[in-house]
Amino acid sequence: MSNFIKSYQANVGLNHVPAYQVSGQPFASGSISATSGDAVVVRFPYVTRWIQITNHDGSNELTASFSEAGLSGGNHFKIHEAQSSGKASGYSPVLELKVSEIWFTGSADFDVVAGLTSIPASRVTTDSGPSWSGSAGVG
Repeated sequence: MSNFIKSYQANVGLNHVPAYQVSGQPFASGSISATSGDAVVVRFPYVTRWIQITNHDGSNELTASFSEAGLSGGNHFKIHEAQSSGKASGYSPVLELKVSEIWFTGSADFDVVAGLTSIPASRVTTDSGPSWSGSAGVG
C-alpha cells in the first residue's frame, strides 16, 4: 500500500495552482546598476508569482527581458526614467509572471521586488536555457 501512496506524491511544478493562490515569499534587490554596457541578470531562487520593477535613474530608460537573447532580439520592454524632480520613479505594473530570472540594461539605479512561489527555479529550465529562453516572444 505504501507504493500506492508514494505514486501520488509529486513535486510541485509550474502548474501547481496552490503555489499561486497564496501570498508570495518576499524578494527584493535594490540599487542595481546596468549602465556598463553589459547585461545584468537578477536570478530568483524560486519561480516568481509576481514582479515589480522600479527605475530611479532620471536620465536613462531601463530595458528588461526574460532572457539574455531577448535584450538584443527585440523581445524586451522599457521602463521609463524617473521624472526630473527626482521624486517620482518609473514603475512597471505588477507583472504576474512565472519566471526564474530577468535581464536588464540601460539604467544606473533600479530595484526589483517580487513575490516568490514554493516552486524551485529549476522548474522553468527548458532545452534552450532557464526562464523560457528560446520561447516565442522571449528570445
